[in-house]
Amino acid sequence: MVKILLDTDIGSDIDDAVCLAYLLANPQCELLGITTVSGEADRRASMASAMCMVAGRDVPVFPGAELPFLTEQKQPRAVQAARLVNWKHRADFPKGQAVGFMRDTIRKHPGEIVLLGIGPLTNIALLFSLDPEIPSLLKSLVLMCGVFTNRLAGVGPLEWNARCDPYAAAIVYRASVKVFRSVGLDVTMQVSMGKDEVRRRFGVPLLRPVLDFADVWFQGIDKIIFHDPLAAATIFDERICQFERGTVDIELADESTRGLTRWSKNPGGRHEVAMEIEPQRFFDHYFGTVGAFGA
Repeated sequence: MVKILLDTDIGSDIDDAVCLAYLLANPQCELLGITTVSGEADRRASMASAMCMVAGRDVPVFPGAELPFLTEQKQPRAVQAARLVNWKHRADFPKGQAVGFMRDTIRKHPGEIVLLGIGPLTNIALLFSLDPEIPSLLKSLVLMCGVFTNRLAGVGPLEWNARCDPYAAAIVYRASVKVFRSVGLDVTMQVSMGKDEVRRRFGVPLLRPVLDFADVWFQGIDKIIFHDPLAAATIFDERICQFERGTVDIELADESTRGLTRWSKNPGGRHEVAMEIEPQRFFDHYFGTVGAFGA
C-alpha cells in the first residue's frame, strides 16, 4: 500500500476527477486525504466527496486556498460542480484547515507519504513555507506540472498549473524532497481520448459521476487528456514513463512567460522529469484498475 495525499483543483479540467476515480479504485493506494485548491474550493471539495461516496470510501476532504500568490485568479469557478445535484455529497467542511491537515498527516507518517499535486501549487507552497521541514519528511512529491521539452507539436511553453500560481510553483520547486517528480504537458498530451470513446468506456460504476461531470467539459472540448491520471499512475507503475534527472527553475521576472518551467538535464539535480511514455501501457493500467473496482 502506498500512502497518498491528493491536492487537486477538481472541477476545472475533467482529468482531476478521472484521476481521483483511479486512486479510489487502486487497491495499492491508501488515500489518506484530499485537499482542494483554487476558486470555489468548497464546491471542489463537494465534488471530491461525491466521488468518495460512490466508491464507498470515507476519505477526509479539506477545502484549501482559493487565491494564488501575488497574481490574479485564473479559474474562479468550479464549473463542473453544477452536476452535484445528481450526486449525494457533503457541503460542510472544516474551514482553513487544509494545510494544517496536510502537515499533521505527513508528520504522523514521516517518510511514508507521496504528496500528489495535480492543481495550482498554492496549498503545497503554503505547507512548505509554514513548516520548512515537511519536504524532507515526504516519501516523494509527484506533480502534474510544467513543460520540459518542445518535442510535441501543439504544446506551448506554459502549463496551466504552473501558470495559475507561478510564485507558489517557484517555492515548491526550490524545496528539497527525497524524490521530486514532475510529469509535464509535453508527455501527458500523448494520452487523450475522444468524447465518444469516453462515453463508451466510462460505464463502470466508479466512473459514472466522472462521466456526468464530463458532460459539462464536453460543452467546450471534445476530448479528455489524461494529464493528472498519468501522473498518478507513474506512482504505481514506474514503467509507464521514463524519467531523467536535472533541475527545474520557474520563470518569474517576465510577465509574458511567468510560470515557465526551465529544465536543465543534470545527473546530480534534485528533480526528475518524465521524458518518455508508453501510452498503451497507461491505458491498460488505468482501465484495468477502475474496471476491476468492486468486482
